[in-house]
Amino acid sequence: MTAPGRAQHGAPARATLDKAAAENFPVAPFFVPRAWRRGLTAVYGYARLVDDIGDGDLTPGGADARLLGVEGSAADDRLTLLDALEADLARVFATTGPGPAHPLVAALRPVVRAHGLTPEPFRALIQANRQDQLVTRYATWDDLAAYCELSANPVGHLVLGLTGTLTPERVRRSDAVCTGLQIVEHLQDVAEDLGRDRIYLPAEDLKRFRVEESDLAAPTASASLRALVAYEASRAGELLAEGGPLIASVHGRLRLLLAGFVGGGRAALAAVTDAGYDVLPGPPRPTKPRLLREVGAALRGER
Repeated sequence: MTAPGRAQHGAPARATLDKAAAENFPVAPFFVPRAWRRGLTAVYGYARLVDDIGDGDLTPGGADARLLGVEGSAADDRLTLLDALEADLARVFATTGPGPAHPLVAALRPVVRAHGLTPEPFRALIQANRQDQLVTRYATWDDLAAYCELSANPVGHLVLGLTGTLTPERVRRSDAVCTGLQIVEHLQDVAEDLGRDRIYLPAEDLKRFRVEESDLAAPTASASLRALVAYEASRAGELLAEGGPLIASVHGRLRLLLAGFVGGGRAALAAVTDAGYDVLPGPPRPTKPRLLREVGAALRGER
């Protein structure tokens, strides 16, 4: 029987991990080796926790805040929670003292030690969410890409580190894939992000396509907004294509895993296209058959 304290601590962790089912691509598929699956699940759980803190989407009841040592009114302060999370992360890499308090952070410790992972990618994800509390608009594409360097690209670095395939060229290709995936998610979530007073469509592009911020709050997208979404979708597709050779640079199950990431992004883009680039009624989601077709195309090196 599980001890009451452990069950209580495990509940918020399980709620966070359960969100993997809603992602555009499989997080830790069954076909990868067990050690990779354990590592991928741990990295996902941590990354999801960071994002949930930054988005204010933690499990109700304050359990995550208490695990991080944050009590009272401070439990609603996202920057305070992110600071507490970074302090807990430091315990993963410390050689003395107590271990991490949050179970999703504690799960990183054996993974970090087994694969020699460094703290920088984990810290970058926290910094991205700090930025989300302070920056809600991006003037240019380059500004948005710089944000993706913090919010998305570190995940690719961690996947390569977990699988022992980290090289400068693979990092470059991985960055293109991860930034592309992040842009796709931003396109799917335009309405949801606006509800959080965030816009990840560059202001220079809004101006170019004569789209006002108020247009993003409409029930359906105008012709101008659809044209803008199509333009950004094309850029995301180019990034996924740029990163595509990453798949052929590896072998075996890792090749299939990376094809899943790229194919998932392509399938999500196809769903946006099939919706006529109208992303405002809700996030367009790919069908499973389309996902499988795109994964197969990515494996074959087709663009």
